[in-house]
Amino acid sequence: MAFYDIFNGDADGICALHQLRLVQPRRAALVTGVKRDIRLLRNVTPASGDELTVLDISLDANRAPLSEALRANARVCWFDHHHPGEIPHHPGFEAHIDTDPQTCTSLIVDRHLGGRHRAWAIVAAFGDNLDAVARKRAHAMGLGEAEIRILRELGVYLNYNAYGESVADLRFAPDELYTRLHPYADPLAFARESTEFETLRRALAEDLERAAAVPVEQISAGCAMVVLPEQAWSRRVIGAFANRLAQDFPSRAHAVLVRRADGFMVSLRAPVSRPTGADMIARAFSSGGGREGAAGVDALPEAELPRLLEELRRSYPGR
Repeated sequence: MAFYDIFNGDADGICALHQLRLVQPRRAALVTGVKRDIRLLRNVTPASGDELTVLDISLDANRAPLSEALRANARVCWFDHHHPGEIPHHPGFEAHIDTDPQTCTSLIVDRHLGGRHRAWAIVAAFGDNLDAVARKRAHAMGLGEAEIRILRELGVYLNYNAYGESVADLRFAPDELYTRLHPYADPLAFARESTEFETLRRALAEDLERAAAVPVEQISAGCAMVVLPEQAWSRRVIGAFANRLAQDFPSRAHAVLVRRADGFMVSLRAPVSRPTGADMIARAFSSGGGREGAAGVDALPEAELPRLLEELRRSYPGR
C-alpha cells in the first residue's frame, strides 16, 4: 500500500498539509508543483488500497484521474475551497470542500483538526489574502500585533514562492519548502530560525519594487489592470502584486497580466470589499479557474484580451 500527499505548492496547500501531518504523521510521496499546476492527480497512478490525501486543488480540474483512482479501489481524502463541480459519491471518497469566499483549505483543515495547529492556518489565510479572517483568528488566540505581523509576512512569502511558469522560476521547490518547515510546530519559530524566511523576504521586496514601477491602467471605475513584462520576476510576483493592489484599493477589482510568447498569464482579484465573481470570469476561458475572490487564467491568447476586459468591465463597473 502506498501513500500520496498531493497539494498545491502555495501557502494554503503547504500549511494545510503541514497541519494535517503534525497531527497525523505519515510517510508519503509528495506530489506538488507551482501554484498554477493544479492537475496534479495525473502525476499519480494509484493501485488498490493506496491512499491519496489531496489539498487545495480543484476537484473539477482533476475529475478524470480521480475517477480512475476510485475505480482502482484507492481511497481519496480531499480538502479544498475551489469550485468542485459535482462531488462524487463513492465509499472510497471523503470530501471536505467549502467554497465560502472567506475560507481557505488550511482553515478547512483547521476545523477538521479542532484547531490543533491554528497558527499555521492563520499563516495560510494571510497568504490567501484573507487578512480580516486571519486577524480575527489571531486576536482570538491572544497573539500580539508583532506576532501577527510575522505570521502575515510568512503567509505572503510562502504564497509568493509558488508563482512561476515552472519550478525553475521559484526560489524554492514547493516540496523542498514544505520539508524544511515541517519540523516546526510553531510558525513564529520557523520565521525566527530559518534562512528561508529572510531569503523570501528579500526576494519579494525586489520583485515588488520592479512591479510597482509598471503603470496601472484603469479598465472601469471599479477595475484596474497592470501588464508586466515577460520575465521570471514578473511570473514570481504576479500573485503577491495582485494581492498588494487588492489590499491597497479594497473597493477595486484587479487584473495583473504577464506577457507570454502566445499571450498572457492572468491573475484576477475581486474587490476585497465584495470578494465575488473572479472565478466566474476566469472559468469563461479554457485555462481559467480559481475561487470567488481570487482566480486566474494560465494562458490567455492575445486575441481574447478584449473579451477579458469586457468581462471585467461588466462585472466590476464601479460607481
